[in-house]
Amino acid sequence: MPYVAPIKEMLFVMNELAGLSDVVTYPAYAEAGADVDLVPAILEEAAKFNQDVVAPLNWSGDQNPSSWKDGVVATTPGFKEAFAQYAAAGWQGVIHPTEFGGQGLPKLISTACLEMVNSANLSFALCPLLTDGAIEALLTAASPELQELFVPKMISGEWTGTMNLTEPQAGSDLSMVRSRAVPQGDGTYKIFGTKIFITYGEHDMAKNIVHLVLARTPDAPEGVKGISLFVAPKFMVGADDSLGERNDIQCVSLEHKLGIKASPTAVLQFGDHGGATGYLVGEENRGLEYMFVMMNAARFSVGMQGVAVAERAYQKAVQYAKDRVQSRDLAGSPGPVAIIYQPDVKRMLMTMRAYIEASRALAYYAASEFDAQHASPDEAARKASQAIYEFLVPIVKGFSTEMSIDVASLGVQVHGGMGFIEETGAAQHYRDARILTIYEGTTAIQANDLVGRKTVRDGGAIAQALIGKIKETEKDLASAGSPDAKAVLKQLISAREAFEVSVTYIVANAKTDVKAVYAGSFAYLRLCGLVLGAWQMARALLAAEHLRDGDPSFYGAKIATARFFAENLLPQAQALATSILEGGHSTNALEVDQF
Repeated sequence: MPYVAPIKEMLFVMNELAGLSDVVTYPAYAEAGADVDLVPAILEEAAKFNQDVVAPLNWSGDQNPSSWKDGVVATTPGFKEAFAQYAAAGWQGVIHPTEFGGQGLPKLISTACLEMVNSANLSFALCPLLTDGAIEALLTAASPELQELFVPKMISGEWTGTMNLTEPQAGSDLSMVRSRAVPQGDGTYKIFGTKIFITYGEHDMAKNIVHLVLARTPDAPEGVKGISLFVAPKFMVGADDSLGERNDIQCVSLEHKLGIKASPTAVLQFGDHGGATGYLVGEENRGLEYMFVMMNAARFSVGMQGVAVAERAYQKAVQYAKDRVQSRDLAGSPGPVAIIYQPDVKRMLMTMRAYIEASRALAYYAASEFDAQHASPDEAARKASQAIYEFLVPIVKGFSTEMSIDVASLGVQVHGGMGFIEETGAAQHYRDARILTIYEGTTAIQANDLVGRKTVRDGGAIAQALIGKIKETEKDLASAGSPDAKAVLKQLISAREAFEVSVTYIVANAKTDVKAVYAGSFAYLRLCGLVLGAWQMARALLAAEHLRDGDPSFYGAKIATARFFAENLLPQAQALATSILEGGHSTNALEVDQF
């Protein structure tokens, strides 16, 4: 089934839940030309491009992935041409500053565009995703000279970017990075080392590749405090932007992967022939701090990848369920009916739909808080939005990606035996989704971050602030008084109380019973995703009830999906709270040699 961008759903979330009308009035965005009335046209153009150009390459990329021979990488046929069109249309620069050639639009708008390209083709979308992150890091920490040298060409899509963190001995623990950067006395460094898992580390889609590389200078302290960030291009760049000689960076192999096969995941060797020339970004020994800018941008984007691949899996499952005729309706029918009439198939499809809508709404809400953080004229509002956005990032990344695996798995199940057959395409979404909980920080890393940095560090202040917002929505549900609002209210109160008691427990016990608390970190992340997703679904229900007469089918479906989420998925919150409060000691009960 061809991908169809859910533009109406996106616009509903942007307008009714994420405050688009407020976001576009921030001076920086208004000056860039952001306008509520233009947003549908932007989304329509993004949809047309991704549906017609990018999506048809998804299956062929899985069957005919990127290949490596003698250091040269050839991407899937059609990718190079599609990326040229992507760049020419300006999609790489949607969110980036106008002074470097970008469009300067809000993250909220770019998030919808990001979702579409990832739904269309996850492997293809990884190239602009990593480039976005590299641009953000350079804009945050690089000198004006380096920014002028690299950023405009990256925003234009002429060059792409990568993130080089991982090494054979250094996965999630970056304190073990051993790549070396030796100063040359002229402001440059020679970089030596091996980097693995480098997404689009080598390819044929752009004229140059700008590598951001973590490495240690000779006198750097041990651990993460001794890591510096460098920018090292594939081809050296002249003062007139012309490309010169090849830098000493070689692709020595590509990984053979379970999914996202068309995305070339490279092993890069720096410095086999005298050292790769690199330029220091910012100050020495602050590389991890700068790289976290890129990582946080990437983590939000990976969360959106979860929403995107889940949406694609859902669309395929719905179409198959409508087409597949099998058995009779339980209520009686003269002959076989499509399987979508069966209650259990509806249960699976509703579960997929509800998880997607909740995750999308929470991510778009987070994007609007990012926009307020960076563009609101009110300083207090900027600080408050920053705290909320930072709290939500690990949830968007962790919850949405875990959700995507569940949803893609249900998509296979809806197809039955045909879902296990590659030719239907359902299996590809399942395989592609599996990486999302791993790269850019595993779910465990997101969960630990949510507990330690985002909940314990401020004594639960931001969590309590969000709980306060949920309580305000509970009042609105009570005032609405409809049967659907009452049903959602009942479940939301119970789930919010489970969230509240979990936050209290974590803050109170994080220092005295640290292993028990962190044993519940995954459950806490999932609890946060469920409850905050339910809060957005409740807000969606309230908006849909007001708008229902304008489109009874669309808004009626919004109301029904919100109630389904509350009654069928949200009750997991109580079980998760039990796990958080009582399960830590049993998790840690066995000694290592008992496993």
